[in-house]
Amino acid sequence: MKNPKTIFFLVIILLLAGLAFVGYQYISLQQELQQTKAQLQAQQTNDRVLAFTRLFVEKVLQTDAEIDFETRLQLENAVRAIGDEQILAQWRRFTESVSESQAQAEVKNLLSLLIKKVEM
Repeated sequence: MKNPKTIFFLVIILLLAGLAFVGYQYISLQQELQQTKAQLQAQQTNDRVLAFTRLFVEKVLQTDAEIDFETRLQLENAVRAIGDEQILAQWRRFTESVSESQAQAEVKNLLSLLIKKVEM
């Protein structure tokens, strides 16, 4: 029969090794979870950017009629839902345009920014 101290020491070593393994797995899973959350956030932002872009093209660029209040409100809510300050600031520059040429330039800037914001 082996010495009880030796058996106790081996059990402690095995428990510490197991604890180290579980700790490593926990840290690895936490990092993977953070990466997955970041990817999900990026995908949700992309979805909102694309939804706003689609709505903007449909309701503003492909129409010859005056934009009514409900459509403006819908666009405003969609751009705010994106949650990006740069896009919101560019949207405001577009909506506050005083001339048609300025509005055209701001539309180009807005569409360019929207394309840049879509993360691959």
